[in-house]
Amino acid sequence: MAGSAEALRAALLRGDVPSEDGMLLWAAEAAVQTIRPLMAVPRLAVAVSGGSDSLATLVLLAALHPVEAVSVDHGLRPEAAEEAAFVARFCAGRGIPHSTLRWDGQRAKGNLMDAARRARLRLIGDWAVARGVGAVALGHTGDDQAETFLMRLAREAGLEGLSGMRESFESEGVLWFRPFLSQTRAELRGYLERQGIGWIEDPSNENDRFDRVKARKALAALAPLGITAGTLSTVVGHLAMAEQSVLWSLEHLVQAHVRFEAGDVVIDAHGFRDAFDPETGRRLLNAALVWVSGAYYPPRAAQVIDVLTTWRVRRDRTLHGCRISVSDDAIRITREIRAIADLRVPLGQVWDGWQIEGPEAPGRIVAALGSEGWRQLGARRSSPLPRATLLASPALWQDGTLIAAPLAGWKNGYEARLVRPSFTVALIRR
Repeated sequence: MAGSAEALRAALLRGDVPSEDGMLLWAAEAAVQTIRPLMAVPRLAVAVSGGSDSLATLVLLAALHPVEAVSVDHGLRPEAAEEAAFVARFCAGRGIPHSTLRWDGQRAKGNLMDAARRARLRLIGDWAVARGVGAVALGHTGDDQAETFLMRLAREAGLEGLSGMRESFESEGVLWFRPFLSQTRAELRGYLERQGIGWIEDPSNENDRFDRVKARKALAALAPLGITAGTLSTVVGHLAMAEQSVLWSLEHLVQAHVRFEAGDVVIDAHGFRDAFDPETGRRLLNAALVWVSGAYYPPRAAQVIDVLTTWRVRRDRTLHGCRISVSDDAIRITREIRAIADLRVPLGQVWDGWQIEGPEAPGRIVAALGSEGWRQLGARRSSPLPRATLLASPALWQDGTLIAAPLAGWKNGYEARLVRPSFTVALIRR
């Protein structure tokens, strides 16, 4: 259905839109209106694979707002390129701008599905920032929510994990949102069928090697007990409300007992001992380690529990690419110098969540200050920051010569700017 949101509302009031379609369109509009105040720029996009869920998300949002579409050719299956081409042809027929991004999935290591998901977020996030897109819609449904619940249940997840996928989250400099977490896959497919729109069936959806496929089949087996995607989505919603209460408490504790200094997280040791219960303490430590290291996931639970139970007596340790230093008054999480010792980027590019800005010059690179920079800096050091923080701070080099060390007090015409997401983002699951 074409036209503005106002025209659509008028049509709904007149009863010109079938009730099933109207409910989906209203869900789409409600999702957009919810995220509008959070968007840095107003343009919308939809990540489209060619499957029914993402294709329906595109069509429904396009009926209400100008949108762009983006697909990722992951190279994992021979059909992937044609699937992206299918989406491109579909969009061209409807006048929707479309882009195809490519990822060499054949080089991925470890958990392939997880690597592909992270690569999609990174690629689409970079594309969205470059295109001036403020929010990207994902086609997850209540079925995906229920499957996610079962997979996390199998991993013995707590409240945080069992609260399911969020309706919106920030990552890669972009806001992502899921308009149809309260709707089923069958509802979206029914909409496409009524519109005479076909979609692509991904053969991996039948591959029992993947946990999501196992969860999907487990749901079918549980249906006679009344455990369906709908009932599990309702349970997830209840857990999400409890999770929101925990997050509210955690955010207030962070405001009272945490400060941020030169990319470090500094926690008041007395507040950590007295105000943080084991669960909020665990979450705070996880968020600090993820935020400082830039890692996608927190460390293993056993490692975090070890820190929580021994931090009073073990005053210095490394974990997850970070250094944890404890004094009588503070717990300080700093980037570990060994984790970034070999990281180098040209001037102007982001280095470990930092960007050095100043006069351009050929051959200048950004790397850690390190012990050699500390030596070269000598008497020019004028910073009260701890030595460990300065060693892991961004510095400007040329042919082995230190040009500037902004955080150490020697700017020499350059500034260092932190470009990490807000700490609040690290506190909240995706």
